[in-house]
Amino acid sequence: MTDVDSDEEQLEMEEFPDGDEELFQQACIPNYGTIPGEQEHLATELSPYRKEATYLFGPLSRLLTANGAGFMSKFMVEFDGNEDSVFFADGQRRIDFVLVYEEEHRKPGDKKRMRSILSRKRKRAFFQENLMKEGVQIEATKSVMDRNLIFLKLHAPWELLCRYAELLHIKLPLHSNDMKQKPSTFNCITKIFSVDEDKIPPEPEYFTAPFEMDRIKSFQIDDRDSFFPPATRSRIVKYILNRCEYKRGSPNKFGITKLLDSKTYSAAYTLHDCKFNQKSSDPLCPNERYLLYEEWGHPKNFYKLQPLDLIRRYFGEKIGIYFAWLGFYTGMLAIAGFAGLVCFIFGILTLDYNTWSQEVCDPEIGGRMIMCPQCDRDCTYWRLNVTCESSRKLSVFDNYGTLAYAVFMGIWVTVFLEFWKRRQATLEYEWDTVELEQEEPRRPEYEAKCTIPKKNPITQEEELVPYTACGKCMRLVCGGSTVLFWISLIIATVIAIIVYRLAAFFNFSAKLPEAIDENLEPLKDYLTPQMATSVTASLINFLFIMILNILYERVAIWITDFELPRTQTDYENSLTVKMFLFQFVNYYSSCFYIAFFKGKIVGYPGDPVYWLGRFRNEECDPGGCLIELSTQLLIIMGGKAIWNNVQEVLIPWLKNLIARCREKSEEKLPRWEQDYQLQSISKLGLFYEYLEMVIQFGFATIFVASFPLAPLLALINNIIEIRVDGWKMTTQFRRILAAKAQDIGAWLPILHGVAVFAAVTNALIIAFTSDMIPRLVYYWALSVQPFGTHNSPTMQGYINTTLSVFRVADFKNLSKPRIVPSWFDHETDTTCRYRDLRYPPGHPLQYNHSLYFWHVMAAKLAFIIIMEHVVFTVECYSRKWKLLQRVQCIKGCLSMVIWQPSSSSTGLRQLMCIGSRPETSAFVLLRCCLACCVHPASHFIILDSPASAVPIISCASVGTHS
Repeated sequence: MTDVDSDEEQLEMEEFPDGDEELFQQACIPNYGTIPGEQEHLATELSPYRKEATYLFGPLSRLLTANGAGFMSKFMVEFDGNEDSVFFADGQRRIDFVLVYEEEHRKPGDKKRMRSILSRKRKRAFFQENLMKEGVQIEATKSVMDRNLIFLKLHAPWELLCRYAELLHIKLPLHSNDMKQKPSTFNCITKIFSVDEDKIPPEPEYFTAPFEMDRIKSFQIDDRDSFFPPATRSRIVKYILNRCEYKRGSPNKFGITKLLDSKTYSAAYTLHDCKFNQKSSDPLCPNERYLLYEEWGHPKNFYKLQPLDLIRRYFGEKIGIYFAWLGFYTGMLAIAGFAGLVCFIFGILTLDYNTWSQEVCDPEIGGRMIMCPQCDRDCTYWRLNVTCESSRKLSVFDNYGTLAYAVFMGIWVTVFLEFWKRRQATLEYEWDTVELEQEEPRRPEYEAKCTIPKKNPITQEEELVPYTACGKCMRLVCGGSTVLFWISLIIATVIAIIVYRLAAFFNFSAKLPEAIDENLEPLKDYLTPQMATSVTASLINFLFIMILNILYERVAIWITDFELPRTQTDYENSLTVKMFLFQFVNYYSSCFYIAFFKGKIVGYPGDPVYWLGRFRNEECDPGGCLIELSTQLLIIMGGKAIWNNVQEVLIPWLKNLIARCREKSEEKLPRWEQDYQLQSISKLGLFYEYLEMVIQFGFATIFVASFPLAPLLALINNIIEIRVDGWKMTTQFRRILAAKAQDIGAWLPILHGVAVFAAVTNALIIAFTSDMIPRLVYYWALSVQPFGTHNSPTMQGYINTTLSVFRVADFKNLSKPRIVPSWFDHETDTTCRYRDLRYPPGHPLQYNHSLYFWHVMAAKLAFIIIMEHVVFTVECYSRKWKLLQRVQCIKGCLSMVIWQPSSSSTGLRQLMCIGSRPETSAFVLLRCCLACCVHPASHFIILDSPASAVPIISCASVGTHS
């Protein structure tokens, strides 16, 4: 229970002295459980108190005085045994929403609990009275399983639906669309993967416009019961519930959300239309839930396209646009995944032809190279060929194919976003969500706090706002500083992981060789200090990531609630930015450390660099840090996918299974009670689904140069994710309330940011983490004369050239190894090798960076510039191509403008400026023109009067109606 509700209850209880509880319970609480034979007895028992109750409780008690104690008992009906019914007991009025509460009983002597019970009952009574005043019809039924559980079924009659449809500017059908669309050239291919049209027929298209009662005859109303779809009916009722008062005061208390938080009601939801695995016995039921499960949520449909129109009709545009984006993203991943698989296969096929890897494994080359210790004192000398296995694995990912693949992915991510914007525009106009931003109402939480008068700078009218300009600034500063604090906390944990890596590598280097006995001898080549440090650090880092995510999630929600955004879209966008900034740093920081910091500033054996003055900085494997980055990426990406599936699938399934086992009964349960036993969806709805996919998008694009299989793994995960999400929404969760959405919101600019970041990061990984650029410089320049000894370009001698020489006698006492291996000879082994490009001892510039280093550095910078120009040139050309298409479509759109007087019946079809709003007419014209960029000839723009200087513009858009 919230602090606000607790304080409110405390003030409420002060109104009732001890002994008045029974009076309040009898006089003010609708008695849903009254048996008809008991009504007269209760009315007689209540009569001495009616006068006093009227004085104490006002309209509620007067209403009860007029109707008797059994006032609400006429709304109580028994379950008729029809488990498929979604109607009231009369079989005519559809159930648009369900509220559930538990009848609580007083315990003798427990006054505190009794007062809490009475407070909740009073809120329910006042709330339900206001609902009925608004026009909502209520029918109550007791639970079959638990007689203390009451289900309130709500129905919105025709007049109420019409009133709120006009208020919310809900678009409804004017006339069926008789325009023929050109079939797609790809129909022959997509038909193989499409759903069966005999089971799920194509959605009918209509000309639609915002509903207006004054022009109700212009709308296509064939049947009042079906004119408003169930999703629209539920959305209207939820709007009423969010704004219905439950307590008078200053300010008034209202909204079903607060009542759910205070446990006044235990649930509020809309109904599924049938069972997921069985069709309804009602011949008029569309069985949409059953169709969605059979054709979408069932695993057998993994290869099929999604029935987006049916998803949108059943769950609303917000769910529909998410699955449209997820399906489009998955389809594009198929291209990236296939290219990544080709790159991986190329690495495997060229493994035995990799000259530098063969030199590492060659006993005569790698076996004779003595490497310098990688830590102080306890580390010792080692031979290069001990890294043979890791070098071979590295060559699978670090090859010429990876270089081409990194450039390809930079182009792919740009094309993906540009094509998605086009697809999003298509859905925006097909689903009639063009003017959604203008139509979206304010959040009830925002309206409840609007107490400060302020003049609107645009309309010059006075309106109420919840805070002053200074107060809004203070809230934003508080929220921003909190986010920065938590990001700083993540950076602190990353530093702690780095310190662990340094200390762990020191210990593993000293003790791991001794710990490997005969049983672990086959794993000796794999259990290196570098690999042991990398795996354990990755696992610890993943654990920290999960813990910080759980903690920060609550903080981010609290901050966003404190900021009090105006609309639900503003709320979700604000929360999205906060959560993504945190998750971005949380998930990717360790990968950035390995990619761009580890092994980059280490000095050389005679003068190493230390962290915090104590821990010697980590060095990469002689082959580079790329294989370690791949390991880190695989552990975090795989661990996150497993964790999300456990949270999203296993836990809800287990909860439902346990609930069914506890309440196992052979009795038939009504539709509303079957749905009550399902899990409720999170308040944030799809937020976590989007966040999961965008984080995955980052893994599949930002570090793809180190792990080309990342898009393929993401593709496999998404194919499963689509069906798992469909399965859980149709079988494990209550029906999600339909909500409008114009696009994917703040996630699109976030995806743009990730795409730009990915192009830069992949260029940097190829340049500074991979060894591709040094190899190319050696192959084309330094292996041949005059710098090399070969007559033609070759990779022979690359290892010897890229490992610098250090004189053992130059070790400082702090760094000199205490123990040396038995094969080390102090007289003959006077030097060791280390990973860097520096002059050898005896050179005038000994231990300074060599000319080769500067050649390589110049090549790296040149590669970054070239790759960025290639990627952004493709992006510019794709935008230019898109702009040219828009210009051509707008020309075609303007040629379709029809001048037609209101009284005329000539022309294609007379649409009489339905729902036009003069103040937004210019924007409607522009948007309608842009609509033709999606579907030419898909909109009519009608100017009501050609002679008018400022004509009223109206758009009747073509789209499927839901």
